[in-house]
Amino acid sequence: MGQKGLDFKHKEVINITDARRLGYVQDVTADLETGVITSIIVPGSNKILNMFANNNDIVIPWKNIKSIGEDIILVEI
Repeated sequence: MGQKGLDFKHKEVINITDARRLGYVQDVTADLETGVITSIIVPGSNKILNMFANNNDIVIPWKNIKSIGEDIILVEI
């Protein structure tokens, strides 16, 4: 059976601007009226150290996603 198209949680996100590994997709946001994905969310750095601090997740707009492969997502931020 083929891979689900929306199985983003097993994909690592890499910023092509500086080749930085941002982590794995934590969540996605979508427009509820159209069902279109609008962004992906990656946990920010030092998530464990900042567990009581304000949310520092990285929200990446869909327009910044350049390529989605089998195990990585390339973004430009």
